[in-house]
Amino acid sequence: MRSLLRTPMMASLTGPLTAPLVRDSALVWLASGVVGVSFGAIAVTGGLPVWVPVVMSLVVYAGSAQFSAVGVLLAGGGPVAAAATGLLLNARTAAFSLTVADVLGRGRVARLLGAHLVTDETVAFALAQPDPARRRAAFWISGLGLFAVWNLGVLAGALAGGALGDTGTYGLDAAFPAVLVALVLPALREGPAVRRSALLGTGLALAVTPAVPAGVPVLAALAGLAVYGRGGRRRTA
Repeated sequence: MRSLLRTPMMASLTGPLTAPLVRDSALVWLASGVVGVSFGAIAVTGGLPVWVPVVMSLVVYAGSAQFSAVGVLLAGGGPVAAAATGLLLNARTAAFSLTVADVLGRGRVARLLGAHLVTDETVAFALAQPDPARRRAAFWISGLGLFAVWNLGVLAGALAGGALGDTGTYGLDAAFPAVLVALVLPALREGPAVRRSALLGTGLALAVTPAVPAGVPVLAALAGLAVYGRGGRRRTA
């Protein structure tokens, strides 16, 4: 037990940074829970049994990829097509994992659990912190809290089923984008190369949004990193 408490992950959850990071993460958790309720309700009202969105959220835990996979199933597609859609949309987390590899720690358990918690929101919240200690604490606190609240929201929405009516009328789809914008804004102060990358990525994402499934615009936005790379090489030349 003592060796577990000495791991970087447990230190992040019990250190002095816990209270302020929990406070700052609360908005992300709230948005996650609200959208989770929407996902659970949509899946069940579409005809899927309650256990499908619940188990998917525990095992897959992929946000927009879950929405897309359920959309494929409800449209008559098979599980293979649904899984392929989810894998495509969640491929962006491979790039995210590289950016937070040093945050997860070196232990196998920490890396395995941390990889499951990598999401747009968790990575953005961690990278917004000014030093390694705060980044590690922010990742684990926001990641574990987000996972718990998302799954509770999905369970509540699945159990409520059709009682919620049309979840689209509540504007729930705007919750996560608003939170992400708030998280990434501080990073834009780091320099013109970051702002150029963000501008290009945003433009590409907006351009392809009407024509591609949810989640793909995020993949397209990663092309903005090419501008940042060229800027970095010019500075070091």
